[in-house]
Amino acid sequence: MSALAQTLAAVEIKGNLGSIGYGLAAIGPGVGVGIIFGNGTQALARQPEAAGLIRANQILGFAFCEALALIGLVMPFVYPTS
Repeated sequence: MSALAQTLAAVEIKGNLGSIGYGLAAIGPGVGVGIIFGNGTQALARQPEAAGLIRANQILGFAFCEALALIGLVMPFVYPTS
């Protein structure tokens, strides 16, 4: 490969790293939210009298997972690749 072709290939890859990184970063919070609400639903089915406590813990866990997703969204802008 010539030097020009290598430079062009590096520029094309470098421009898309932020979107690829956010796509990968969104997997974790997505799985986390699914686990939180899936297990919360099971807990509510087993102990309906503890609905207030379970729901409060679900909301707290959801907020933490979404905070991670927002951090993943902002990081490509904070640390640009180019």
